[in-house]
Amino acid sequence: MKFSERLHKKLQPIWRQNHNHPFVKGIGDGTLDQRKFRFYMIQDYLYLIDYSKVFALGAVKANDVETMGKFASLLNSTLNFEMSLHRQYAARFGISEEELEQAKPSPITLAYTHYMLHASQNGTLAELISALLPCAWSYWEIGKELNEIPGASEHELYGDWVKMYSSKEFGELATWCIELLDEHTTGKSEKELARLEEIFLNTTRYEYMFWDMAYNEQMWPGDE
Repeated sequence: MKFSERLHKKLQPIWRQNHNHPFVKGIGDGTLDQRKFRFYMIQDYLYLIDYSKVFALGAVKANDVETMGKFASLLNSTLNFEMSLHRQYAARFGISEEELEQAKPSPITLAYTHYMLHASQNGTLAELISALLPCAWSYWEIGKELNEIPGASEHELYGDWVKMYSSKEFGELATWCIELLDEHTTGKSEKELARLEEIFLNTTRYEYMFWDMAYNEQMWPGDE
């Protein structure tokens, strides 16, 4: 069994919690409160800034030019394609560029990105991939599931989100990361695999906490 298959099978309980979160369900059936989505877009914009840094670290840690180039491509596509969707949504929801650039991360956004960057900076390339993969992989699966709901991809507010994350292009990104993880875990000891599994589990948990944070519009205690 490939390591990615082991992860996917073992972590299904938390994986399905992510897919079944009311925020995700609300995107699919179009009932999500626009205010909650507005909050999410700002926080996800901040998240993607640090997520892009993980791709940059991947290029640094890669041992061959092809892998370096792919990480550089992912960095470019995240900064200039995925984040462009966020800027489009920002305009649609009345979020100014100034508001985006001056926004502060929520406690969950801060904890998630700091953990991911810590694991990536201090670990191996396999640890870096384990840290970033739950986001790409789960978003692709969520996008595909929501795309099967009649009308979800055509929704005036959330349709573009569904289209992007269910797209062939985004799927290719996720698939490449999955295959790279399998390549870099072949022959590793059970102790090493357990460490990678722990990182993957933690960022999968953070994915759930991110959805929950957005649904509850949760900032720091005491903040208005």
